[in-house]
Amino acid sequence: MRARPLPPPTDDAAPAAPALLPPVAGAAAPVGRARHSRSQSWIGVARPLPPRRRLALTLLSFLLPLGLWAAISYIPILWHPLVEVTNPGEVAWMEPGMRVPKAAFAEEVAAASSAGTEAPAGRPANPVYLPAPHEVAVALWTTLTAAPPQRDAIWLPASLWHSIQIIFWGFTISSIFGVPLGVLCGAQPTIARLTEPVIEFVRYLPAPAFGALMVAILGIYDGPKIAIIVIGTFFQQVLVIANTTRRVDPLLIEAALTMGSRNLRLIRRVVVPAVLPQLYRDQRILLGWAWTYLIVAELIGTTSGITFFITQQARYQHFDNVYAAILVIGFIGIATDIALALLGRRLFPYARSEA
Repeated sequence: MRARPLPPPTDDAAPAAPALLPPVAGAAAPVGRARHSRSQSWIGVARPLPPRRRLALTLLSFLLPLGLWAAISYIPILWHPLVEVTNPGEVAWMEPGMRVPKAAFAEEVAAASSAGTEAPAGRPANPVYLPAPHEVAVALWTTLTAAPPQRDAIWLPASLWHSIQIIFWGFTISSIFGVPLGVLCGAQPTIARLTEPVIEFVRYLPAPAFGALMVAILGIYDGPKIAIIVIGTFFQQVLVIANTTRRVDPLLIEAALTMGSRNLRLIRRVVVPAVLPQLYRDQRILLGWAWTYLIVAELIGTTSGITFFITQQARYQHFDNVYAAILVIGFIGIATDIALALLGRRLFPYARSEA
């Protein structure tokens, strides 16, 4: 029996709408919706920033704290808890330049007004330990170019050069022993299990706790200072470099073993070249830790270097010089890091992201 054909659709009949299927898990979202959701999200796949935006954000990272510092220093309504005396009037215990609390200053003004004597005059001021940015800038230029006015004071460039030598020798000695041991720990599990547990224990011991012992062994001069920097960076260095060495591609190791590389030859020809860019970057970071231990190290034995300059200027309440010395340390640190980064790009052009 032949099937009866269906009648052709008329113009009045609208085509049936397709059935809506439930979304399939893992299916891609429509392009418009994906773009919209991606534009609304701050977190996503990390992509390099455009050069102009990267430069602008870099400048902004410095300008924000500088702007906050300037606002606190120059805008009295933010935080000026003291009054700097410009004219003591007839108040015997006040002197020009003295900073007194606002309440005490107001009491003296009220007392002078009621007694009919000359009242003191002053202007809002912050504590002496928070100088304004322009005062620190002037102090920075003065300490770098002029001899100190005090007879027993030291010159900032001389003290800074002494501290740089302490950093150099401490970090060099630490690297001579820490880098090879870290590579061996990362490449050989037996050596790692034999050394890393005790290194993990010792790295939690504060390096300054060894100060008295180092003075007893090495004397009171530069020996214990260098030793403190070595202790503070060596154990961290071994663990960081060991973890970096373990990131070598196992397929690369297997290929080298297949081709006959063994033991120290394998480390020298395969492992070290594979991790060298990242190892170089680790050393840049660890160098900053050495500067962190410097201030504590220079307080051990005879006070010397940049620490002696900072403590002496704080004793005289020249806090603008204190801030200047601290900024000099920061400038030297960031300049050293930038120089090492540029050198790393020349040494490892095949690993620009790691240098």
